[in-house]
Amino acid sequence: MFVKDPCGIICIIVTYLAVLYADYVIIKWVILQTMRNSLWGPLHVLVFNTVIFLLSFAHLRAVLSDPGTVPLPQSRLDFSDIHSGELGKEDWTVCTRCETYRPPRAHHCRICNRCVKRMDHHCPWINNCVGERNQKFFLQFLIYVGILAIYSITLVALSWIRECPGCDEEINIKQARVLHSVVLLLESALFGMFVSAILVDQMQAILGDETAVEQVQHQGPYRKHRPRLALLSEVCGRTHPFWWLLPFSNSNIKLDTPLLSHDV
Repeated sequence: MFVKDPCGIICIIVTYLAVLYADYVIIKWVILQTMRNSLWGPLHVLVFNTVIFLLSFAHLRAVLSDPGTVPLPQSRLDFSDIHSGELGKEDWTVCTRCETYRPPRAHHCRICNRCVKRMDHHCPWINNCVGERNQKFFLQFLIYVGILAIYSITLVALSWIRECPGCDEEINIKQARVLHSVVLLLESALFGMFVSAILVDQMQAILGDETAVEQVQHQGPYRKHRPRLALLSEVCGRTHPFWWLLPFSNSNIKLDTPLLSHDV
């Protein structure tokens, strides 16, 4: 799904412009200027662009994946039994805007105009809600942005330490290299701190079993005394933790809110 939100579309464009600029500066003004005759140069190009590929793939999965929208009913529903029977016991509620039943932890997003299961928040940087089905990809995106920011800062620092062949003779090249390096340092520092803060908040929400919406509503943890590994597995999938960093599949993510017949 793709949300036609101007703010979200602008944020996506800014994200990829920032990533492309970082790749341009690292290759042209850092590696080619300071590691041209070293085997470290091609290695850093390969690793840096691998991180960019994983970042972009995770971001696209977070952008285009269904976050867990509650299906709309095919016909008008009768909500007279909401406080009795099976629905009342399972804490299902009614969304007056979607005019449908929604499972526990589902909330309505005013931007997507749909109810999303285990909705954490709507993020303009992925132009999508962070919910049950795409939170894994959102976490991966944050992690790879953080890695890319640290990697960029490290390579720029190494380029200043290493001798720069030809820079003393070509003052224009040296000035351009310094200017681009400073801009990249500022970009990396700002994005790195920003995603680190969001990542910490996301991990606290997952390990505390309380989404951002539930925190605002002061609902408290959804379940108490749950093992942390089990909580992470519900988001990242029931595979070895090593595979949690690969943004290629969400088939093992547990969907803990099955639909009732009312939603078919």
